[in-house]
Amino acid sequence: MWTLPNVITLVRISFTPVIALLPFIEGYWPKLVCFVIFVVAAVSDVFDGYLARRHNQVTDLGKLLDPIADKLLLFATLVPIYWISRTRHDLYDIPVWGSIPLWVCALLIGRELAMTLFRWWAQRHGVVIPAGGAGKLKTVLQNIFVGAIMLWFAFRDARTPMGWTHGRFASFWNTFHGSFVAVTLAIATVLTVYSFLLYIYRYRRLFIERAR
Repeated sequence: MWTLPNVITLVRISFTPVIALLPFIEGYWPKLVCFVIFVVAAVSDVFDGYLARRHNQVTDLGKLLDPIADKLLLFATLVPIYWISRTRHDLYDIPVWGSIPLWVCALLIGRELAMTLFRWWAQRHGVVIPAGGAGKLKTVLQNIFVGAIMLWFAFRDARTPMGWTHGRFASFWNTFHGSFVAVTLAIATVLTVYSFLLYIYRYRRLFIERAR
């Protein structure tokens, strides 16, 4: 039960309250630390699955803990991101989006909850739904967005103390980084909807059979 992949997953779960709280601390260092911890947590999600398959250590506990860890990490990042971008709109304003819209956060979180329920329902009817390519790509883009916006918060906090408020490079990076956050959020949002609809379409026979 207590295999290395499961221990890594538990460590990832223990990271979530730290990731959720660090962005609320004033200054850019807490945001940088949060970014590093988030990257470690996101990479460990891939690493523990690889170890489990490679060493034949796939367990029922791991199957239970891994999706829980993924959902907790999503909540631990989206909630502070939404709150901070709303309450500090003047400092963390993101090009195009401004602050993170509530409907986007609800869509990202709602999709994960709906997918979890769908997998549970399908499994009760003898069908296991594995992660698909679109879903994996969605997760990658989602993690890139979260990492980018954590760095965005750190950069905006560091501008004044580090003297980055003026200059050609500072202006370029402010535009580039903000635009990158906006674009990755847009792509992640589209992939969130697309991947869920794709799962529904591929397993539509479940609905057809239950309707008969």
